[in-house]
Amino acid sequence: MGRHRGRYAEEPYPRRERRRRGRGGAFAALAAALVIVLGLAAAGVYMFGQTDGCRGSQIRLDVAVSPELAPALDALASDFNTQENTVDGRCVRADIRQVDSANVAFGITGAGATMGDTDSDVWIPDSSVWPRLVQSQSGDAVITETGTSVARSPLVLAELTEFAEEDTQRSWTDVIPTAAPGEQGNRTVRVVDPARSSTGLGTLYLLNGALEEDSPDEGTYNARMTAALQALHQGASPDEDAAFLALSGGTEEAPPVMVMSEQAVWRYNSAHQDATAQASYLEGGTYYLDYPYVVRSEEGDITRAAEVFRGAVRADEARSTLLEHGFRGPEGEVDDSVLTEDVGFRAEAPDELARPSEGSVTELIRTWNQLKMDSRVLTIVDVSGSMLAEVPGTGMTRMQVTSAAATEGLQMFTPTSELGLWQFSTNVNNNLHYSELAPIRELQATNEEGTPQRDVLASALSGLTPLPQGDTALYDTYLAAYQEMARTYRPDRTNVILMLTDGDDDNPGGLELDELLSQLEDVASPSRPIPIITIAFGPDVQNLEPLQQIAAATGGAAYMTEDPTEIGEIFLQAFSLRISEDEEE
Repeated sequence: MGRHRGRYAEEPYPRRERRRRGRGGAFAALAAALVIVLGLAAAGVYMFGQTDGCRGSQIRLDVAVSPELAPALDALASDFNTQENTVDGRCVRADIRQVDSANVAFGITGAGATMGDTDSDVWIPDSSVWPRLVQSQSGDAVITETGTSVARSPLVLAELTEFAEEDTQRSWTDVIPTAAPGEQGNRTVRVVDPARSSTGLGTLYLLNGALEEDSPDEGTYNARMTAALQALHQGASPDEDAAFLALSGGTEEAPPVMVMSEQAVWRYNSAHQDATAQASYLEGGTYYLDYPYVVRSEEGDITRAAEVFRGAVRADEARSTLLEHGFRGPEGEVDDSVLTEDVGFRAEAPDELARPSEGSVTELIRTWNQLKMDSRVLTIVDVSGSMLAEVPGTGMTRMQVTSAAATEGLQMFTPTSELGLWQFSTNVNNNLHYSELAPIRELQATNEEGTPQRDVLASALSGLTPLPQGDTALYDTYLAAYQEMARTYRPDRTNVILMLTDGDDDNPGGLELDELLSQLEDVASPSRPIPIITIAFGPDVQNLEPLQQIAAATGGAAYMTEDPTEIGEIFLQAFSLRISEDEEE
């Protein structure tokens, strides 16, 4: 160590004439010297204790932390910064910043929207999913996983206490709807947008695993997954604050449930003591938020400083601080005065499922975003005379059953989706075989009378009346609908034609199948896809092959059933095309 100059450093003194002192003066001088020496020694101990550990400038360690972990890390950093933690003789100071985990990940990869300010020396996101996603999408990024999990918190189900169901064994598929519209329970399942939330993404991961295990085949899985995603989209919130607000506003008519971490339930209850949430643990294991300690620098002094701070957050003293903030320790331990039994928390850690791979994460986000894209659908309903036939065992006509199923199908669409309605038979509109009952517009839009489009469609569907002498001009209507959708195509939406019919084409003098396919080929464009989805039902449908050829020509699908009451389930299969098609790409 170099010599310090200053107040107590050796300085040259001018020569002075020596004087004789008496014995008393000598003792006084000696005593004064001892006082000075002792003082210097004490000062030296103090000065060296400071400067020997903290020479020169500090090493400032910029630590970006998931917001819910920041209060605990602030407390740990405050203690850390008052101690003499050094690297190469320089004191290390940890500065904690709250930064959304997805914001950092997308700031590195450019794969999503970001608010900026994403650089840091250390990054502690809420889940290991994010750094691994970064590594898979941005190979040159400096991301060093240290193997340290700063805190842990399993995902649980949260329900408002006043509406919570009794403690019964439930699985993830018991909670999240996987059935057709109209067959689902009245509970609203809320989730934070999985494209930006580990909790939301974890919900998809848990659901995906449960459905893969329970579904007998791929078609069933796709249909159930579509129903679940549609239900989750209805209750999705852009961020946790919005989700908390929606949860707190739940009613008995539509009691909400929400998947969140234990620690999030604790935070919610801390802010809503008059309307607390109850935590429950579902069968089949769960996904944990694991708060990994990630180093994002390759500078020697910074990486060594990051290692020193990592040691501090792993210490036993740090663990008690983390437990006080509602987290679990590395062995699943909890502070039962924080996570209390009266709101459903359990001291025993739930079984942990393996984290999803980077590939499955990317696939789940893609599927979520794909189904999130607003639809633009022209629904066409057969009103030929055969729709007057009664459906055995229902006391309803085919028309009534079809109208009811289509009305329930409206529930699958977001308020910003665009839907329109045609009816068809033969000569229903002078010389035309189709007529428009409702133009294509957003479901939340209103007409001139102020009626929302969703209600306009429901009213039009309930008022459909078959034409006793009407035949089935199916091919002519297909072509007219395709030309209209091509003319008004919206590239920012999924453009679809949905045909509901109970018979084969029956229109003497009208288009033949080969003519229709040829004209569709002339109009179609690979960059502007308009799939035709046909649901054919009833015993009058004798031949599905022509409908399959039309579906193949447009990238759609054709379904046939003798039971019109199955239309709801077929709706799900039709919409699951978005999942299966993208998986094949």
